[in-house]
Amino acid sequence: MTEPKGGARFPKTRRLLKHSDFDRVYRQGRRHASANLGFAYLRREDAAGARVGFTVSRAFGGAVERNRLKRRLREAVRLTLAGFTGAVDVVINPRKSAVDVKLPLLREEIARAFAVIGDDKRGPRPTEHGAR
Repeated sequence: MTEPKGGARFPKTRRLLKHSDFDRVYRQGRRHASANLGFAYLRREDAAGARVGFTVSRAFGGAVERNRLKRRLREAVRLTLAGFTGAVDVVINPRKSAVDVKLPLLREEIARAFAVIGDDKRGPRPTEHGAR
């Protein structure tokens, strides 16, 4: 396996992998939207550094198409995440239009979203009475 361009990697420690982590971000987190991507994010107090996960539905096509999109998103995040210092979990959910978008534009949208997420000092959204 070859190193990605630039020599940097996107290690598993920077990824959201567990269903429970995704679920927690969706239930307790806040949302941000851009033209081609949706973001759900939740600040963490326990550790430093952002963790990022991706959800790509079957509506995007077969496994090959979904995995190609996830690889492009991972690369855009890898190139953007180097300067981000916040402790936050982020789930990126692409829209159908993201399939045809070039990598520099995806990277720009992700950079803008991370700037908004980094500036948002609010904690988790309040839960309704009786909600889990």
